[in-house]
Amino acid sequence: MSTEEHAPTETAPAGGAPRSLAEALRGRDDRSLAVLLRARPDLITPVPTDLTQLATRAGTRASVVRALERLDRFALQTAQALAVAADPASYGELASLLAGDDADPAVTAALPRALGTLRDQALVWGPENRLRLVRTARELLAPSPQHPSPTGLGPTVAEATAGMSPGRVQEIVAAAGLPSTHDSVSAVTALAALFTDRRRMAALLATAPPESLDVLTRLVWGPPYGQVTANPAPHLRWLLDRGLLLPTAPGTVVIPREVALRLRAGRAHREVQPVPPPVEASGSHRPQVVDATAAGQAYTALATVEELLKDWDEGGPGVLRAGGLSVRDLKRTAVALDLSEPVAAFWVELAYSAGLLASDGEADERYAATPAYDEWLELPAAERWARLAMAWLTATRTPGVIGERDAKDRTLSALGPGLDRSAAPEVRHRVLALLAGLPEGTSATPDSVLARLHWERPTRGGQQSHQAPAQPPQSQTAPGSPANQQPSARSRQGEDLRARIARWTLSEAESLGITGRGALSSHGRALLGLPDEAPATAELPETPGDKLPAHHVPLPHPPASTPAPDPVAERAAAASRAARLLAPLLPEPLDHVLLQADLTAVAPGPLKRPLADMLGVLADVESKGGATVYRFTPGSVRRALDAGRSASDLHGFLTAHSRTPVPQPLAYLIDDVARRHGHLRIGAASAYVRCDDDAMLSEILADKRSQGLGLRRLAPTVLAAQADPATLLDGLRGMGYAPAAESAEGDVLITRAHARRTPPRTAPEPVPDGPPAPDDTLLGAAIRAIRAGDLASTTPRRTPDGPATPPGALPRTGSAETLATMQAAVLTGEALWIGYVNAEGSASQRVIAPVRVEGGFVTAYDHTADEVRTFPLHRITGVAELADDAT
Repeated sequence: MSTEEHAPTETAPAGGAPRSLAEALRGRDDRSLAVLLRARPDLITPVPTDLTQLATRAGTRASVVRALERLDRFALQTAQALAVAADPASYGELASLLAGDDADPAVTAALPRALGTLRDQALVWGPENRLRLVRTARELLAPSPQHPSPTGLGPTVAEATAGMSPGRVQEIVAAAGLPSTHDSVSAVTALAALFTDRRRMAALLATAPPESLDVLTRLVWGPPYGQVTANPAPHLRWLLDRGLLLPTAPGTVVIPREVALRLRAGRAHREVQPVPPPVEASGSHRPQVVDATAAGQAYTALATVEELLKDWDEGGPGVLRAGGLSVRDLKRTAVALDLSEPVAAFWVELAYSAGLLASDGEADERYAATPAYDEWLELPAAERWARLAMAWLTATRTPGVIGERDAKDRTLSALGPGLDRSAAPEVRHRVLALLAGLPEGTSATPDSVLARLHWERPTRGGQQSHQAPAQPPQSQTAPGSPANQQPSARSRQGEDLRARIARWTLSEAESLGITGRGALSSHGRALLGLPDEAPATAELPETPGDKLPAHHVPLPHPPASTPAPDPVAERAAAASRAARLLAPLLPEPLDHVLLQADLTAVAPGPLKRPLADMLGVLADVESKGGATVYRFTPGSVRRALDAGRSASDLHGFLTAHSRTPVPQPLAYLIDDVARRHGHLRIGAASAYVRCDDDAMLSEILADKRSQGLGLRRLAPTVLAAQADPATLLDGLRGMGYAPAAESAEGDVLITRAHARRTPPRTAPEPVPDGPPAPDDTLLGAAIRAIRAGDLASTTPRRTPDGPATPPGALPRTGSAETLATMQAAVLTGEALWIGYVNAEGSASQRVIAPVRVEGGFVTAYDHTADEVRTFPLHRITGVAELADDAT
């Protein structure tokens, strides 16, 4: 079967092949237009007035670049091949450029899908025998000295000889063994025909010196440009004389496109990748082991976030003037969490993205937990995890770039501006979807995941790097500067960023418990909205609302009667289902600890919240893991007493929640600290110290460590200080005393935990990567408006007097004539073409079917809006009947 038989067809207007992209779009049905607008949502922002405007917008540079960026590697290679083919090109010519002279069957089989993708996105139009790449895409992808083609091909013979003298052209034709002609055009045509003829080209190359063939071999795959001296060597002169190398500028030569293609066996690309590379497995585990491992990581994630925000309960670190955490505060947070700084930054950013952490907005701005954190703590553990995981999956903030430099050479800080990367949600979702495509319990090699992502999105800007061959000898010809230009820094940064986000995704998903041992867990699969099991060889459907490449497997669109899915509701349902699957895997909270004689308590598992909160105040965490070890110290016991607990309260608490008797050393520690607690009282003078034991005050005055506090005796039982109460309190505690703060009334001040919260804050909104994908309701309304506007702009019209008026100009009629025409149309039921100016002064043309005319208004069915509307007659500029042959 020939390649042409595989070619997809496109409906052409009744008059034959479409002459423009607008005509090609008019030949599409509503379903095909919906596919286009769903793939390129920027085309309906705002909604075009008609199909001509839609075609114009589809050909703008910004829109075309955006569409090219979202093509997979083979679809992009197909577009690049069309850019170096004749305009227009046949399907057979395109297949030959991609499959080569040997007609690679894999390429031949994959080409209809790739061409269909380009058609769907309006990058290619025309029937199979006249395929046209939109002009802007051709300009972006076609070879030029300033922008080398990713194919490595140079200009055609006609383009390279455009400025050459007729005499020189005839010399080249004669040296190539062709008869001379009367004009340069026919000479160039004959030369190009020679280079494309396999038999005659083989005969010509058979007479070439070996050194000349070596030069062609070095240039054939690109870069096609080289430099020569003013007096080229004989083997280079042989090539120049026969047009196998053509001069493009003084000292610069190029291998013509026809020559390169013949030497490449007809291939436009050195390596064609018609199918995506497979995701390779790196290991396999039982699904139960994967789920259990992931559940353990999920529990650790919850504990880490709680510990972070508990550490910031009394007010976290300050906010930098430019926003974000300072390097010192990030280090301090990392030490407190016993994590590395990059990992600590990830948890800080995750809490911020989930809305659990924000700045308080005060004059001395600091970070603290939000009121939403208290609500989050009341949720079951599985639901708390689902909220964190969904926030991570959809957030555009990317912690991995912290510490790098922005465009203004400023260091990016945690919680600061400039961390949003709009590609992050798409890459995260796609990486997890690729893991879900493997058999359950199977992990993937990171390199194969990156290779697959790189195939799906080769590089930004539609540019693809090609392998540069060895260059000709420097003494004879050297690579020209245009051909050696590398992709722009922005292009490299975009490509590298996607790869780095993918690597970060694999490690962050493991830390969050979405994956276990590198494999996607069952609750991780549910988080993506996938069924419990997915076939390993099936391509996964994309979640609506997420911008994933939609061309891997053509999915059927829902019928028009099906209500459009709500992405927010779908994500909430997926999070709820993931929480239900995770809940049985998480350990049950315990209501007891094991007290030991060395002033420690062992929690053999997670503790219930009241117990964990109280134990966190009464003791310090010494080690974490499967079992948490708490240590009791004088400072931790004093902290509990400062929170309003008495010694008897602490004894009763430990007795009620310990499976072992309260050790005597712990009971003595509590009684000893409580006996001294509050013996000294500190208040505001600037600050003062009062104590019934004047000997203790004398001891404090005599201590050299108290000199910095500025103490002096006011009375036998009162000392005044120059320091503020908080500094005085910390200073005396540092000297080994146990003072208590008191109010102006002399009552002991009780400091309670969890006192500092920010005002209500919303979680940061993700930064979208372009316009959002339209839902079915918006698509239907937009297509109806475009169709109606196109009808209004293209339908033939005639004035009441009879002569036809060309489309474009608004009709102009008097008020009496307008009224009479409207009343006649009500009786006959005919449609009319009107010019209308709305209340804002915006003029438009519409096709209406009048129903009633009264009171200075006409009620009519508006084909443009697909609804019945009322128009004030004084705002109608004129009216015209549709021509008899209007359809």
